[in-house]
Amino acid sequence: MNQGDNSFRTFSWRVTAAHTVAYFLAGIFAVAAMGYRELFGVGELSFMRSTDSPWVAAGPGLQMIRGFCLSLILYPFRSVFVDSKYGWGKFWMILFGLSYLFTFAAATGSFEGFIYTTLSVETHLIGIPEALLYMSLFTALLWAWYEKPKKAYTAISITLVVLIVLMSSLGALAAAGVIDRPQ
Repeated sequence: MNQGDNSFRTFSWRVTAAHTVAYFLAGIFAVAAMGYRELFGVGELSFMRSTDSPWVAAGPGLQMIRGFCLSLILYPFRSVFVDSKYGWGKFWMILFGLSYLFTFAAATGSFEGFIYTTLSVETHLIGIPEALLYMSLFTALLWAWYEKPKKAYTAISITLVVLIVLMSSLGALAAAGVIDRPQ
């Protein structure tokens, strides 16, 4: 695979941008198609914040921090998925296994969650489509960016991340009542 610029700065931006965009798109899908608005904050998912919370609105913009932290963790292992044959698939399997199935907490949908929580099987399965979409988008975007690095992708990623951060900030301000919500 063509690595292009192999610096940490480039890798970090690509991971951060791909993560932020994938997280945002998967979240929009979850709210629009999976009914998260009705599910969160009630019943078995009462521990989740309502989608009207300022924190939930701020979440997509805050993913820049998580994306950067993710790049710090992934950088030493980048050759596994950047330089190798079937790198995208390897990266997807690593991400799915470590971040979803085998977390170190009893998270909803995880192996530990099935064992140690009293949540129903249905509740554990709710987030799987969103998680699969996020992981597929994130790994595909990052892999494609290394497969065919172009300066246009950097410009597009900057634009998308800025838009996501702005929308997230405005959503958080509206949810907090600082600015009026659009009708």
